[in-house]
Formats: sequence, structure tokens, C-alpha cells
Amino acid sequence: MRTSKKKINSSLKNQIIKSLAQVIADFKSIQEADKFLRDFFTDAEIETFSKRLAVAYWLRKGRSYTNIRDNLKVSSATIATVQESLNRSGFKNALKSLEAEEWANQWSKRIKDFVGK
Repeated sequence: MRTSKKKINSSLKNQIIKSLAQVIADFKSIQEADKFLRDFFTDAEIETFSKRLAVAYWLRKGRSYTNIRDNLKVSSATIATVQESLNRSGFKNALKSLEAEEWANQWSKRIKDFVGK
């Protein structure tokens, strides 16, 4: 998808971005959100945004630029751009959510393993 070089009114731009955020926030399940993303965005757009989040997550986990670049097939410039954004509140909230989900999954597995024995 190409973006127009013509700029829209900044107030309108903020309004439509908030509308998109509201739509995403209103989904009741991962399946609903996944369906929307796959219907609304191109495969390339989804991959780009997903990789950006994965880069942030792996940077937070201490992976090297080389490891991230080789595994996710992204440029060092992309990694550096994400690195600069890690202290932004949006990235912090997204990573906190991923880490909470990871923690919950680990404990769920431990509990199931314990109860199953």
C-alpha cells in the first residue's frame, strides 16, 4: 500500500488513528483481532509490524543485533530504529503485555505438569 504525499488535517489524522485504536481495543478475543488484521492489512504490512514488535521483544531479552537480523531477516537500521523506541510508552506497554502472557503461559504449564503428576 502506498501512502499519499498529500497531508490531511492533523486533527482529522488524530481522530482516524484513534478510531483504529478503538476498533482494535474493542476486540473480545485474539481470534477476532487476528481476523481483522488479516482482512484489513496486507500480508507484508502485518509482517512488518509483527517483526517490529519481535525485534523489540528480542532486544528486551538481550539478543544481539546479529541474532535478530539473521533470524527475523531485518536490517540493522530497523533494529536500531526499534532500539531507539523501546523507552516509548507504547512499546513499553506492548512488551509488558507480551511478558505477562509469557509468564502466565509458563506458570500454567508448571501447574498442569504438577497436577498431572
